[in-house]
Amino acid sequence: MITFTHPVFLLLLALYPPLFYLRHFWKGRGGRLSFSFTIWQKEIFRPELRLTRFLIITGDIAFWIGLIALVFALSGPELVNREKIYLTRGIDIMFVLDESPSMAAKDFVPGNRFEAAKSVVKEFVEGRDHDPVGLVTFGRDAVLRVPPSLDYSYFLEQLGNLDLLELGNGTAIGMGVAVASLHLMHSSASEKVIILLTDGENNAGEITPVTSAAIAASFGIKIYAIGIGSKGPVPLEYTDPETGRTFRGVYKGVYDRDLLESMALETTGRFFHASSPGVLKNIISSINSLERIEKRSKTKIETRPVHREVILLAFVLVMYNFLIRKVFLNEVL
Repeated sequence: MITFTHPVFLLLLALYPPLFYLRHFWKGRGGRLSFSFTIWQKEIFRPELRLTRFLIITGDIAFWIGLIALVFALSGPELVNREKIYLTRGIDIMFVLDESPSMAAKDFVPGNRFEAAKSVVKEFVEGRDHDPVGLVTFGRDAVLRVPPSLDYSYFLEQLGNLDLLELGNGTAIGMGVAVASLHLMHSSASEKVIILLTDGENNAGEITPVTSAAIAASFGIKIYAIGIGSKGPVPLEYTDPETGRTFRGVYKGVYDRDLLESMALETTGRFFHASSPGVLKNIISSINSLERIEKRSKTKIETRPVHREVILLAFVLVMYNFLIRKVFLNEVL
């Protein structure tokens, strides 16, 4: 952002339009001879000095821009940089996202459960301010995708690159929550939250969901467990990333509601059931509203005068016009 310490000098710019007219368009300014082509008896006159015309035009443009730059220099231009500095830490939030094959169920139109979950996570993160967010995904195994960070652009990039079945055919809920808890255990944040999104029953991993919830509770981590999916048979389609084969069928499974409720209760969190994209979006919005803390901040303002740079630019432009006219065009006056 640019500010001026003496903005009154900018009023001088009002003189430029009449000066420009007097220099270039006023017929009584001198320096030009009127000549009637009706008395020219030879070939039609066609000036061939295109380079000369180009130099004259660019020289005039440089001259006027240089004069404008001088006015800006008189006005005391300064570059102002405002930086918001937070004095308190935000909430540490870890998303634990199921990427097992069942998340390909197509009851969350226009896509599937997995794409709907990614969409609401993206919307949630875009609405946060100075709250570190991280991402863990799980299938048969669990892996940390993004540690808690304020680099939201990197988080969203990694989220967008996720695909189903990258971690095998299985649902290791306990492992996913445990990995997230281990990466929150040393956080100094006043609140630590895990948002779990899954549609299946735990059937893989060395750590059970109950144990992982106890681990989270011991670290002061709250779990919001979201069970995704509608009741009844659901069309399912996914592509195995290892073989490239596409599988189609009907999914009849449901998530373990009692398990998710017990995990949330163990950590003083809450359980939610998301039966449609709209409900899932409302749930994420509710969590977004619940997990807010007051953040203290201050604004650091730095100013840097730039009048020297502007004067140098003006000098270069005016000198360019001078050299064009006195050296290349050999003007006398």
